[in-house]
Amino acid sequence: MKKFTNLNAIAASLMIDNIDTDMLIPKQFLKTITRFGLGSKLFYEMRFTHNDEINTDFILNKSPFDNAKILLSGNNFGCGSSREHAPWALIDFGISSIIAESFADIFYNNCFENGILPIVLPKEDIYKISAITENGEKLNINLQNQEISISDIKIKFEIDEFKKHYLINGLDSISLTMAKFNTIQDFEKSQNISQPWL
Repeated sequence: MKKFTNLNAIAASLMIDNIDTDMLIPKQFLKTITRFGLGSKLFYEMRFTHNDEINTDFILNKSPFDNAKILLSGNNFGCGSSREHAPWALIDFGISSIIAESFADIFYNNCFENGILPIVLPKEDIYKISAITENGEKLNINLQNQEISISDIKIKFEIDEFKKHYLINGLDSISLTMAKFNTIQDFEKSQNISQPWL
């Protein structure tokens, strides 16, 4: 995965509580097992009308927010079913970070597996940021320093050190395991010698 260190980008505000994974990527688009191509289906039922026409009132269909890499939202983001297609759709659309009051646990962990930085902030801080970014001013996220900045505002955020290590080094569970490939291989060889019957 791409390493996440510093992000300076447009932030789109979607201040809704309980955005679930079906809102992020509706069930009819879950047939694929590839991570690519789902960005066009992100928030499908909000971005498009029943006639599949673009909903020009939706934030991610408006310039410059159609190029947003940061999403500002409310409480309990990513609730519902544990579909991994949800972070796939977000990252394919271009969203690299989500700032919300809270996240559903499974979705939160899936973000790190897919190179997305989820940040938990109090509601008042999110609304403060949203008020500035609504004119298209870019928001800066420095993961190393765990700091968000815009205009003269600087806000610190908390993140688990191991999850931070994941993103800064562009790792997921598979690449983390593969980093110990030689150790695993040496163990298997010693097992074959000491316990050949296994």
